[in-house]
Amino acid sequence: MTVPKEYFDYPHRRPGLDHDRFDHRVLPRAQPVAWPGGARVALWVTVHLEFFPLDMGYLDKPPFQPVGAMARPYPDYWAYTLRDYGNRVGVYRVMRILERHGIKATAAMNSDVAARYPTLLQAVLKQGWEVAAAGVNMAKLHHGGLGVDAERALVAESIGTLRRLSGQPVIGWHSPMQSESAATLDLVAAEGITYVTDWINDDMPYPMRTAHGPLHAMPLTHELSDRFILWQMHQSNADYVDQALAAFKTLHAEARSQGGRILSLAIHPWVGGQPHRARALARLIQSIRAHAGVWSATGAEILAAYRAQTDRGAA
Repeated sequence: MTVPKEYFDYPHRRPGLDHDRFDHRVLPRAQPVAWPGGARVALWVTVHLEFFPLDMGYLDKPPFQPVGAMARPYPDYWAYTLRDYGNRVGVYRVMRILERHGIKATAAMNSDVAARYPTLLQAVLKQGWEVAAAGVNMAKLHHGGLGVDAERALVAESIGTLRRLSGQPVIGWHSPMQSESAATLDLVAAEGITYVTDWINDDMPYPMRTAHGPLHAMPLTHELSDRFILWQMHQSNADYVDQALAAFKTLHAEARSQGGRILSLAIHPWVGGQPHRARALARLIQSIRAHAGVWSATGAEILAAYRAQTDRGAA
């Protein structure tokens, strides 16, 4: 069989992915970045504050359900109340652990959480956490089958509600279940978002192109998420701690010769905030903080430090 000539006329055939959102980069050859205080590793803890509606959008059902969605026939109170546990109980346990070790987190928050749990939002603000937009709720997913106008309305509702209720600028975006359409980056950039967390193909930030100017992809972990390791993969608390510490040690060692690195930890309070798991989280944070050269920072702070050096270097 002969390969047709048209096969070689693909407009985006280049190193990296098949689009022009960003340039391909080999991280070990990238411009080294120095974190404040000479830290080797920036510790970025993101706490996911999610609202799973009881009906999970059955009248306007998305093409797939996110991890954590209701699995039994309506009304699935068992699953609904377990997710609610994270916002009622588990998150405050997580807060105490992080506060004890001087960790300032990013709260990736559904706007429905801010509206339905005003006491929780005030606690987040009191902790000095950054608020990042994470869509409206876990039933309103962003995907290729969603019309652009409908998605634009979801983006505006999420970001606008969080800015109004939190009083923060809200410059970070995390799509529910990390699901995007081809238009999501353009839509969030139009609303003033400067970083997104859905792209997990790097250990450091990198610039992306949109129809409304540049923004950056931030390396929010999936591999080290408590939901992935403990809930989806059914691994033990000890496995969770071991994997996160192994990642930290690798990044800490690489930073010696390649510049600062980011260790990202994603915490879901309905998973990691359970009493039988909280001690594992505390042990993990304590072990990381026992090392020298660790800078605890929010996503916005990490991006600002990164851009202060790389934007200048690119100028």
